[in-house]
Amino acid sequence: MQKRRSVAFHTLGCKLNFSETSTLSRLLEKDGFEKKDFTEEADVYVINTCSVTDNADKECRQLVRRIQRKSPESFVVITGCYAQLKPKEIAEIPGVDLVLGAAEKFNITQHLKELHKNDAAKICSCDIEEVAGFNSSYSLNDRTRTFLKVQDGCDYNCSFCTIPLARGKSRSDSIENVIRNANELAKNGVKEIVLTGVNLGDFLTPPKPTGGEGLKPVRENFYHLIQALDKVDGIERYRISSIEPNLLTNNIIEFVANSKKFMPHFHIPLQSGSNKILGLMRRRYRRELYAEKVSLIKQFMPHCAIGVDVIVGFPSEDENSFNETFEFLHELDVSYLHVFTYSERDHTKALDIKPVVPMHTRHERNKILRNLSYQKMQYFTVKHAGEIRKVLFEDHTKNGMMEGYTDNYIRVTTPYKKEWTNEIVEWKL
Repeated sequence: MQKRRSVAFHTLGCKLNFSETSTLSRLLEKDGFEKKDFTEEADVYVINTCSVTDNADKECRQLVRRIQRKSPESFVVITGCYAQLKPKEIAEIPGVDLVLGAAEKFNITQHLKELHKNDAAKICSCDIEEVAGFNSSYSLNDRTRTFLKVQDGCDYNCSFCTIPLARGKSRSDSIENVIRNANELAKNGVKEIVLTGVNLGDFLTPPKPTGGEGLKPVRENFYHLIQALDKVDGIERYRISSIEPNLLTNNIIEFVANSKKFMPHFHIPLQSGSNKILGLMRRRYRRELYAEKVSLIKQFMPHCAIGVDVIVGFPSEDENSFNETFEFLHELDVSYLHVFTYSERDHTKALDIKPVVPMHTRHERNKILRNLSYQKMQYFTVKHAGEIRKVLFEDHTKNGMMEGYTDNYIRVTTPYKKEWTNEIVEWKL
């Protein structure tokens, strides 16, 4: 590997994966690798995978085949959730040289030094129960908005989800280290940080000794974190990427409402508007709590954007359960939906739930909710027409146009102006 010095990355999945890919890229660049675009020829290709749906697994395989056709002598490294869950399956894909599980992905530089072509794929993985460390990550120079990882893993056991199997137990960074990273990002000209994690609201710092005999060690939570971040000089905007409704406390909502830096924008997973389905999913709330949280947010911030994750086609979701979800979302004062079609995943409790919803019905329900999402976003956008709101414009262009988002997450498109890149501009909607 000594003579091979270029690397290209591709990320599948969530904001957390983007932050980790960016950190892996910096590790390899520090070790002398030249970063290339994934469409270019490179000595090493790294695919950071997701495994939430079947599509992510299929896309990984397609990417490996594409690399094999384009650059058969290159090394192919697979990491991420799919790599932790099914390392042997990935190792059997022709062209894969190295599979790095959750505990080994940040040791990538060392593994590449020991890698040789034409060997059988090398698997570096471990039992997920053994994964205990926290590796802080952030994206930099990839996007205007930066994703900063502050929490990893999940102690919840939702019946449809493989994430605890792929990422392990919930663990968090220290507030001191998060603040250090935020200061570093501010020095690099970053204007907006998106806080990311697997279960962000479960942020809980490692215990700190109190110094007093018999006193319990102090642990700080997500509310303490956002209070500390609000005081960092140089960062103008924060967003909370996604937070469970049962962990979105009233004091977090009130703090965001009164903060000049935390944007009026929440993304709150719902998954179903039917209490029967929520119970089968093993979610830790019911629809009534969700409605209360949305109502409180709108009471403090009528202009706030609220995004919702929802799954259609979960086992035993009959017509009545789906209609409950549709009507609940239709009446709810939310701004947009992220709609997921339920996908069977190995080793999940949902596989035992019957009856199974036919695939064509799942797709029909997805289409209905995506249409509702479009209507919701249109309504939310029109409601704010004529207002002047602050927009942070991004660097990339498409057909001579640039994009940005208002504080409350309304997308604005305008002809490209270089001087507006990474600048906050007052904009009349």
